[in-house]
Amino acid sequence: MAVFGKAQYIKRVEDDRLLTGTGGFTDNLSRPNQVHVVLVRSPHAHARIVNIDMSAAKKAPGVVAVYTWADMAKDGCGDFSFPAMFPNADGSKPEMTPRRSLAHEAVRHVGEAVAAVVAETREQAVDAVELVEVEYDPLPAVTEIDDALKPGAPLVWQGAPGNLAGFNRFGDQAKADAAFKAAAHVVSLDIMHQRLIVNAMEPRAIMAEWDGDRIVVHIGSQNPSVTRDTLAGVILKMPQEKVRVLVRDIGGGFGMKTGIQPDESVAVWVAKVLKRPARWRAERTEEFQATTAGRDQLHKASLALDKDGRILALRMEAFANIGAYPSRGGVVIPLFVGPKVTTGTYDIPVVDLRLNCVLTNTATIGAYRGAGRPECILNVERLMDTAARQIGMDPAELRRRNFVKPSQMPYTTAMGEKYDTGDFNLFLTKTLEASDWNGFAQRKAEAESRGKLYGRGLASYVEWTSANVMNEMAHYEVKADGTVTIWMGTQGMGQGLQTSFTQLASELLGIDPSKIEIAMGDSDHVGGVGSMGSRSAYIGGSAVLTGSEKLIDKGKDLAADALEASTADITYASGRFTIAGTDRGIGFGELAAKQPDKRIFIENVNTVDGIAWPNGAHVGEVEIDPETGSVELKRYTTVDDVGRPLHRPIVFGQIQGGCAQGIGQALLEENVYDRESGQLLTGSFMDYAMPRADTFPTFNNQLDDSVPAKSNPIGAKGVGESGTVGSTPTVMNAIMDALWPLGVRNLQMPATPRRVWQAIQDVRK
Repeated sequence: MAVFGKAQYIKRVEDDRLLTGTGGFTDNLSRPNQVHVVLVRSPHAHARIVNIDMSAAKKAPGVVAVYTWADMAKDGCGDFSFPAMFPNADGSKPEMTPRRSLAHEAVRHVGEAVAAVVAETREQAVDAVELVEVEYDPLPAVTEIDDALKPGAPLVWQGAPGNLAGFNRFGDQAKADAAFKAAAHVVSLDIMHQRLIVNAMEPRAIMAEWDGDRIVVHIGSQNPSVTRDTLAGVILKMPQEKVRVLVRDIGGGFGMKTGIQPDESVAVWVAKVLKRPARWRAERTEEFQATTAGRDQLHKASLALDKDGRILALRMEAFANIGAYPSRGGVVIPLFVGPKVTTGTYDIPVVDLRLNCVLTNTATIGAYRGAGRPECILNVERLMDTAARQIGMDPAELRRRNFVKPSQMPYTTAMGEKYDTGDFNLFLTKTLEASDWNGFAQRKAEAESRGKLYGRGLASYVEWTSANVMNEMAHYEVKADGTVTIWMGTQGMGQGLQTSFTQLASELLGIDPSKIEIAMGDSDHVGGVGSMGSRSAYIGGSAVLTGSEKLIDKGKDLAADALEASTADITYASGRFTIAGTDRGIGFGELAAKQPDKRIFIENVNTVDGIAWPNGAHVGEVEIDPETGSVELKRYTTVDDVGRPLHRPIVFGQIQGGCAQGIGQALLEENVYDRESGQLLTGSFMDYAMPRADTFPTFNNQLDDSVPAKSNPIGAKGVGESGTVGSTPTVMNAIMDALWPLGVRNLQMPATPRRVWQAIQDVRK
C-alpha cells in the first residue's frame, strides 16, 4: 500500500479567495431583473389555516406576486413527503402527512412557511410580508418527547396515533435478559441529548435563474446532484437535464445543507414561473425557527458487567424527537445510522435496542455533525465511567479490559458491523501519556486548595463513515497547457477538500500543485451523493488515486503512438512520458495538444471495499466553581486514528472544529421550546449560547497513522466528525468526576452554571 501525505504540506488553495473577500457565496450573486423572495412564517406551533388574505400585500410598492401552496400545486409541484420506512412497534405503518414547500390547511411548528412575497427589492418584500393577513385557528401542541407520548396527547397529525412515526429493534432480548440477571454489576442512566441549532456561518441562500429552457440553481449544498434530482423529480416535475445545480463556496454545512429543504425550493419555483432570477436567503432568526435541527433524543441505557468488570450486555430504549415532519435523515439517523456504533470500541457480546421516532410540534430534525454516533458513543462512555466508579476500578483499566483487540480484527460487532482495523488500547495508552494522566492528582489538589472542584474525563470512540455509498467519481481532464482538472463528486464546504485532493493528485502525478484544479459543485459534471458521513477523504481520495493511475495508463498508450514506441517501453515521471533508456519523451500538455479535441479525458468511478472506522481516545480536565456552578475546561488531549492522513494540518483543523462543536453541546448549547405554547424560547444568539474561543484551552491533538484502513487503497479512515463524537462524553465524564464525591450521580446536558449549581444544591439538602 502506498504512503501519502509525507511530502511538504501545501498551503490551503482555498484560502486566498476566502481571506481576501473574493469567495463565491450564494448570497453575493446578483442578476439583472432579479426578484427577491421573503416568506411569511407561522407564529403558531399548531393551527389550522382558515384564510390567507394577500390583497393588501399584492398592492404594496414593488410587489410582483404573492404565492401560497395552492399556486404551486396548480402548477404541478410535488411535495417533500417522506415515505414510512419503518413500522411502529405494534407493526402498524404511520401515514406520513405531506410536507409542502408552503404550509397548506395547517401549520405544525413555529416558523413554518405559509406564503411567499416576491418583490423587486428585499426591503419591499420584507415590508409586504407584514401586510399578509393569515387567519389561524390555534390547536393544542406538544414539543417534548414525554408530553407527546402521554395517553391522549394532542396529535401532530392524525395518521400517526400516539405521535409515533417509526420503530427499529436490534439484538436479542432473551440473551440480554439472561445477561442482566447473571450480572454482578448493573449501571443505568437516562441521558437526554438536547436539541441543537445547526449554526453554519453562512445561512441558507438560493439564486435561481431561467436559462433558455432550463432552470439554473445556485445554492450552498453538500450534494449538488442529489439536490438537482430532488428539484427535478420531486418538486418541479421537470426532466433532470432541465435542472442544473451550481455550488460555490459554502460557509459550513454540518448536515443542514444536505439536499434542499422545502422553504428553499420556493425561490426556485418562482424563477421558473416568472422567468426571472429569484433570490432568497434566510435571516438568522429563520434558521433558528425553520431549518433542520440536530440531536433531541432521550436514551435509557443500561450496562451489565460480571464481577471482573467484563461487559455482558448493553440495553437501550431510545426516543428520538424528529419534529413535526419526518425527514430521511431525521428518521434514519436514530433508527439505523447512529446505532451502528452502539457498542463503541468494546467487545460487547449481546445488545438489546428498542428505538422509536416521536413527532412533536417543532422544527424538523435532520443530520447534524456526527449524525447519531455522538449520541450512542456518549451513552456507552458515560456508562463505562459510571461502572468504573461503581466497581471501584480505574476507568482506563475498565476500558482496557473490554476493548476489541487487534487480534480479533476483522471484528463483527453485536450490531453486525465489521471493523476492518483498530488498535483501541494503543490509542488509549498514547492519550493517557500525552495528557499526563499520572499528574492529575497534583492538579486536582491545587484546584481544591483554591476551593474548586476538579475532574477528569476519558472517552474512547469509534466512528462510522461512508453514508452507506461506497463509490465516488474523479474524472480527469488534461489540457494543452499541461493543467489538470479533476471533477469530483464530493463537495467542499470549508473543510479543505480542494487542498487535500490537490496535494494527493500532485504526489500521485508528480506535478506542481499549481497545475491542478479540483472542480466540484456542478450537477452537469458531477454525480454521487456528495460530502457527508466523513466519506470525502477515503472514498473521494481513493477515486483520485485510481483516477491518477488510469490517467497515466492512458497517457502511456497515447505517448506510445506519439513517440512510435511500444506502450511497454513508456515510462512516466513528473508529468512526462519517456521511452525507457532514451531521452525521447513528451509532456502531458504537449500530448494533450496532439489529441483531436486538444485534451486527454478519462472518466473514473472508484468503489472502496467497505466502511472505514476512525477511532481514538480523548482526555479532558475541568475545574468547577461550586458557588456559581461555572465549568472551565482546563486541558484537552486527543490521539486520533484517521488512518493515513492526506494533509495533517487540515486533519488537525477538522478534529479541533469537531471538538469545539461537541464541547459546545456538553457545556452551552440547547434549543428550547415553551412547553405550553410551543414558542421557540431560544430564537437568537441572545438566547442560544454558542462556544467562543475562550471556551477552550489549547488543544493537544496528536495522530498515529500506524493502523491504516484496509477498506480503501489510500488507507484513510475519515475525520470530519470524529472530534464531535469523542468530545461530548469526555467533557461530561470530567464534570461527573468532579461532582461525584459530592453525591451527584447524573447530570443532563448542557452543563450550564445554573444546572451544575442546582445539582450541587440538591445533594447538599
